[in-house]
Amino acid sequence: MLKRRIIPCLDIKNGRTVKGVNFINLVDAGDPVELAKAYVKQGADELVFLDITATIENRKALAGLVERIAAEINIPFTVGGGIDTVNDVSVLIKAGADKVTVNSSAVRRPELISEIAGQFGSQCVVVAIDTKLVGDEWIVFVDGGRTPTLLKTVSWALNAEELGAGEILLTSMNNDGTKSGFSLDITAEVSRNVNIPVIASGGAGSMEHFSMVFFNTECSAALAASIFHFGEINIRELKKYLKHEGIAIR
Repeated sequence: MLKRRIIPCLDIKNGRTVKGVNFINLVDAGDPVELAKAYVKQGADELVFLDITATIENRKALAGLVERIAAEINIPFTVGGGIDTVNDVSVLIKAGADKVTVNSSAVRRPELISEIAGQFGSQCVVVAIDTKLVGDEWIVFVDGGRTPTLLKTVSWALNAEELGAGEILLTSMNNDGTKSGFSLDITAEVSRNVNIPVIASGGAGSMEHFSMVFFNTECSAALAASIFHFGEINIRELKKYLKHEGIAIR
């Protein structure tokens, strides 16, 4: 197992960082450029930027803001929101993104994954999966968590890998923003079934939650937002704690 990564996530709406619970009730969490700079100083391994309303507002991710953030950071930078074509990816790579994340557009047109991988390499394509436990099935949702699909989460993750995805960003909508811990069952199931890295997302509320997801699943990274944005957990302190717990961390 490669060393595990800690990844803060900037959810962007109207040019500001926001955070909600279960994908709703968004509150302002600060200036994305300043937060990005702070996370680099704290030792974040990567940074994810998600323009969370780009798809439902039928527009592209904010390339100008991506450029401003990229100019201030020196860690891998993943950008998502409203990506429908290879040309959209070109714009974001030129603005400074290292990787892109696709979600709704990949569900609606899976060949987009292969098209991006073909042009930029699989390492550039992160397929984001927003999943929710419906009855006893984990189901894929699109449109910022608003629309359920008929896709089952594990089979979609496997399909995404076959199509050329280099990584899966798996967010449990049930846990998102609740600070009750990552969803260990679906994270374990997806990370066990695919051969590409899985980023666990949704539910981090304490340092113990990170050690639990690393001990109980094969995910290669854990992502969080509000606990970092509001200073509840410092990334440098978190890494110290995880090393002390015996987890190989970057």
